[in-house]
Amino acid sequence: MTRLNNRRPAWQRALFWIFLLLLLAILAVAAYVYSLTTSAGGPKYTLEIKPGDTLAAKAGELAQRGVIKNATALRYVMRQRGTAGKLKEGLYEIPADQTVFEVADDLAGNPRIPTVSVTIPEGKRLKDLPEIITAAGLSSAPALKAALNDVSLSPAAKAAGAGNLEGFLFPATYPFRPKASAEDIVKGLAERMTQEFTPERVAAAKKLNLNVEQWVTLASMVQAEAANDAEMPVVAGVFLNRLKQGIALGSDPTVAYGLGKDLPDLDRSAGDFTKDTPYSTYTRMGLPKGPINNPGEAALSSVLNAKLTTPNGKAALYFLHGTDGIIHVNNDYAAHLRDIARYR
Repeated sequence: MTRLNNRRPAWQRALFWIFLLLLLAILAVAAYVYSLTTSAGGPKYTLEIKPGDTLAAKAGELAQRGVIKNATALRYVMRQRGTAGKLKEGLYEIPADQTVFEVADDLAGNPRIPTVSVTIPEGKRLKDLPEIITAAGLSSAPALKAALNDVSLSPAAKAAGAGNLEGFLFPATYPFRPKASAEDIVKGLAERMTQEFTPERVAAAKKLNLNVEQWVTLASMVQAEAANDAEMPVVAGVFLNRLKQGIALGSDPTVAYGLGKDLPDLDRSAGDFTKDTPYSTYTRMGLPKGPINNPGEAALSSVLNAKLTTPNGKAALYFLHGTDGIIHVNNDYAAHLRDIARYR
């Protein structure tokens, strides 16, 4: 009886080993590819995307910084997810020790927009603003000076026929993009001030016989004269009463503005208070030509909520900042002079 040969043909054995080696190769490649997607153990990293940046360049940056193991792996994952072309300008905060999939998730989200904060104090004049803004590293003084005289950046100022934006820029803290243009910066301040001019407030000013520019002008005087927010309605009341009764407003800050001086630089002996300018409320009746600074919320509100009477119920026509820290208000000039002798 012939013994059967159970051995497989040589070609089958060869095919088996080829298949086995191929399988091992595939598994090795798969393991290698998978390893490229695992965490690189990298540090926390802030990735900045600027206009024109590509995913290839940014993926390379992340690989170079050790945030991910392989740039191609990140690009592949994002292409598969349909997010490869959706990088947005800004800052992406990538936590430490993340996989490629997690980094891809981070880059598919919304970035943090880098900003520079600028604080515009209440009562600053137009001429003060370029120095404040450029000190924060924004724009340039020549560009800002040009923008501050462009009334088209403020519909309210344009409608009022103003020659520049004095009084129409709201004092506050603003976040601006690092490369914001002078026009964008000034427009931001102007748009914020325009929010103050609600129909209700404009109507309240109209009841006082004030248009928007006159309201802002009076508020700028109050801003310059009052020692604090609490005094503002008192000062506003005195000015409104004097306007109503046809008495010169006699405000020192308007003289200083008209002469291009700061208030402490006024010189009575040099005749500053007799020099006529469109802003002097000593040589001219009524309000000055326009605002003398950029008033804040408290000053604007004080005009609409003015305290019109003295403690004895008479029209408030004179005020004095006393050395005792109190604002003294009177109806008649003789009493005002007595307060000057006592409290100045």
